[in-house]
Amino acid sequence: MASEMASGAPTEQETMGEQIGHVRWTICALLFAATTLNYMDRMVIGLLKPTIQHSIGMSELDYAYVVDAFQAAYALGMLVMGRIIDRVGTRIGYMVVMGIWSLSAMGHALANTVMEFSVARFCLGFGESGNFPVAIKTVAEWFPQKERSLATGIFNSGTNLGAILAPLAVPWVAAHYGWHAAFLITGIFSATWIVIWFSYYRRPTEHSRVSDAELRYIMEGITEAPKPGTSWIKLFGFRQTWAFVVGKFLIDPIWWFYLFWLPSYFTSKFHLTLSSLGLPLIIVYTAATVGSIFGGWLPTPFRKLGMSVTRARMASMLTCACAVIPIFLVAYMQNEWACVSLLSLATASHQGFSANLFTTVSDMFPRSEVGSVTGIGGTAGAIGGVVIASVAGFILQYLHTYAPLFFIAASAYILAWVLISLLAPGLRKAEIEA
Repeated sequence: MASEMASGAPTEQETMGEQIGHVRWTICALLFAATTLNYMDRMVIGLLKPTIQHSIGMSELDYAYVVDAFQAAYALGMLVMGRIIDRVGTRIGYMVVMGIWSLSAMGHALANTVMEFSVARFCLGFGESGNFPVAIKTVAEWFPQKERSLATGIFNSGTNLGAILAPLAVPWVAAHYGWHAAFLITGIFSATWIVIWFSYYRRPTEHSRVSDAELRYIMEGITEAPKPGTSWIKLFGFRQTWAFVVGKFLIDPIWWFYLFWLPSYFTSKFHLTLSSLGLPLIIVYTAATVGSIFGGWLPTPFRKLGMSVTRARMASMLTCACAVIPIFLVAYMQNEWACVSLLSLATASHQGFSANLFTTVSDMFPRSEVGSVTGIGGTAGAIGGVVIASVAGFILQYLHTYAPLFFIAASAYILAWVLISLLAPGLRKAEIEA
């Protein structure tokens, strides 16, 4: 049995999937919905930026301060939220973070000055920072190790659906009911989600709908006993923590760059209007959705070749890292749809790499530490986002070219993979003493 699991060969339960049950995938669907709402809430202000600027007299510098408030709170919140979630658990933890970010998002409707928007944005960033730590911890609780990257890829694809739905819904609401109402668009969905989560979610061992077969499948390979949370200082002493931190610091800024600069890239290079900008962006983000799910599934064929779960994970990340490399050519291409194709491949590969990188936390750490380590890495990623914003602004202001930025994007993933391999060879478990 041990050799069968190590080689990735299917167990008897895997071949009889209809008897195992699917409650864990219902939980994954709830994580997907929460992540979709998360991204819709954070994108509203960017879509309404021209309208708000005209309405309250917000300058470009003022808008930068509002964005900085979000990023600073996101970085801080990643640390704090990870620790809170490890202490209170996933059921209560997710309700708290969803409640904070939903109320903060709707609170933007009351803002009429730069300071008020900054306060609302800070609170939104703090609340939204908890989504990924609690979601990753939930996946660690509900899925066996070999399914975690797929589950992570599925819920992580909600980021891309949110990026697609927001441009479709927000302008329509703003046109018919005013920009204030647009900030309320997800409020009713968030409230509904919280009610469903509270009534449905329990840990696998406490859930009435989980069959004995599914519970055994979920707990497959888990030998660790519950432990109290480890201090942050002690977590920083593990090379595995730094492997995840370095990975997030290098790749998260690339995603922020795509989110905040792709529209201006298309506009400046191909002279697209607001009405014609939507299709290229929808194609790119749809590809990212596919990439997130495909990247989460990608370790499966590697396991069938005889690789262990962790080696399959690293092979999948290397595949995605290599697929990103051609993105540096985008700066030199003159065909719009060729650029869309390479950007689609790059964003899809980012999400595939990201899904597996998130899962390395539960590969390397006991479940009691997953929220904290994910939070630490998320803070590093948010700091990297501040860095890339400054670098992009400087390059575009003085060099007037996107070429260096796309070169950074092309090389970041390979560099991240190499450093992760050096810091945490084989994604070995961190030896944490009680």
